Amino acid sequence: MVRAIGLMSGTALDGVDAACIETDGETIHATGPAITIPYPPSLRRRLREILDHAASLSPDDPDLRAVERDMTHQHVEAVRALRCDADLVGFHGQTILHRPEEGRTWQIGDAALLSGETGLPVVHDFRSADMAAGGEGAPLVPLFHAALTRRIPRPVAILNIGGVANVSLVGEDGALVACDTGPGNALLDDWALRHTGVPYDRDGMLARAGQVDHAVLAILMSDPFFVRAAPKSLDRLAFHQGLAALSRLSAVDGAATLAAFTVRAVASLPLPFQPRRWLVCGGGRHNPVLMEGLRVHLAAPVAPVEAVGWNGDALEAQCFGFLAVRSVRGLPLSGPGTTGAAMPVTGGRLEAGGVSEDVMRVLNRWRAA
Repeated sequence: MVRAIGLMSGTALDGVDAACIETDGETIHATGPAITIPYPPSLRRRLREILDHAASLSPDDPDLRAVERDMTHQHVEAVRALRCDADLVGFHGQTILHRPEEGRTWQIGDAALLSGETGLPVVHDFRSADMAAGGEGAPLVPLFHAALTRRIPRPVAILNIGGVANVSLVGEDGALVACDTGPGNALLDDWALRHTGVPYDRDGMLARAGQVDHAVLAILMSDPFFVRAAPKSLDRLAFHQGLAALSRLSAVDGAATLAAFTVRAVASLPLPFQPRRWLVCGGGRHNPVLMEGLRVHLAAPVAPVEAVGWNGDALEAQCFGFLAVRSVRGLPLSGPGTTGAAMPVTGGRLEAGGVSEDVMRVLNRWRAA
């Protein structure tokens, strides 16, 4: 077994999740400590500016490079604060652009800097190989979800509500179907920040105080994304043009409508089989309005992943530790049912410039295993 640290900084732009996991890339032996290092408000603002203009930026843009450096140092801090005696790091980086229809995905993060500062080998660039094989590049969590569900009744749906929401459907035999479902927290977060100065709808209070505007909801749900078959994936800004329809709504009615949009997007997804239950992870499970809406509109019981003993705040970070080990061993990270790639695809690139010869010898033994 390999002890790996997984690092995840999602499209909610709220910070770095770090988690320790022991795995051979096929089974999960144990999970360890997990922490979140919030981004300072100034860094969050700078990241959002980069994200808003990523399509027109050069990789050598000085502001981009400065943000990438500062963001990477936040990841270094997370590795050090975690206090996990790890062998390997899985570094997802920060997504600033995801346009699968153009064959483009862009995660920033300096893996060489991270390896040099921590003295650990770092696996990064998890998505490029999948896109080169015709895949969407996302979601990458389904194989990890399948490994997690080996000890619970299947079929089961794992719904991750981050900035964007995605689902992994795991069949009784372990068969996987996955896709992004639609907006997660991102639109509601942006709306709350604009109207209250707080970058999320704390405890769903804003949405609970409002009424859903069903005409606006119908406009949002008319996006062509929702008639596409899975697998499919989204950029964080995918639905922002449609937000003009909310301009006449009050702060509370807009929040209620956006919360309903997240829920209806999940509920409208055609399913190849019905899960016994839905297990929800990511920040969205903390929003009671979203959870109540899912319970009303989905045909099976809905619960946070803590109901089966998982840590819903650490799951995505654990996933990238798991995928880092799979990458080192040359195992697939994705496949036709999860991203639409033509065949199972391995991926990730190894950066080991900051590690000792002893670590490299151990690493090479894993790669040969």
